[in-house]
Amino acid sequence: MARLTSDFWVSAYLRQAALDGLVAVLRRRGAHEAGAIFVKLDRLDGTAALYGPAPQTLADESGARRFQLILDSDPGSVEERVERERRFDPDLWLVEIENRKADPKLDLVEP
Repeated sequence: MARLTSDFWVSAYLRQAALDGLVAVLRRRGAHEAGAIFVKLDRLDGTAALYGPAPQTLADESGARRFQLILDSDPGSVEERVERERRFDPDLWLVEIENRKADPKLDLVEP
């Protein structure tokens, strides 16, 4: 099964968040086809988390995008980590979602 482009996946993620009544915004557009996608979760309580692509070794057979928790901290620390990731990969996508229930609405791998 072919993997969805990053552009298509992000568009679908943003639409689903809106349908769920959540605020989600595209903060940085990356490479259309295969840019790495990062998601910042703002819990609206002074804490935030950053999720990034899971290692390919943890992918499932369907080819669906899976994510892993990279950092769980305060928003400033998360922003610093995003900046380091951006310097490493200028083609990355960044989506930010607000959810008081701390659910990023992602397919997560276990640590």
